[in-house]
Amino acid sequence: MLGHLREGDTVVVWKLDRLSRSLKDVLHIMERIEAACAGSRSLTEAIDTTTPSGRMMMQIVGSFAEFERAMIRERTSVGLAQARAEGRIGGRRRKLNEKKRLEIADSVLSGRKSAAEMARLYVMATGHGLFLLFVCARR
Repeated sequence: MLGHLREGDTVVVWKLDRLSRSLKDVLHIMERIEAACAGSRSLTEAIDTTTPSGRMMMQIVGSFAEFERAMIRERTSVGLAQARAEGRIGGRRRKLNEKKRLEIADSVLSGRKSAAEMARLYVMATGHGLFLLFVCARR
């Protein structure tokens, strides 16, 4: 996008954090936009960088956005560490318990049922998940 800017163009973004994830990158992008003699506008924050006050506001809002992302990242990692310390693990719960997995593996490997039939019976999305189930059950 920046390579296609011409003099007088305006880069319009919905929100400043859509332009970049860090203040350093935002400033670098703004410098490239200015070097092309173009401007930028953020619709949500109503910031127009073609004016000195708009450039200042862009930097302030960019700093707050970067701070907010850092705080979210920090809180998330602390929460995950706490959950691990309490014995909880993330991710989706298994749809099938060990008994059902062995039953499915036995039915398919013995030829009584096909993988597609077992997938329909246990409302699995596809037979591919069943293939992985059988490989694990064989071990």
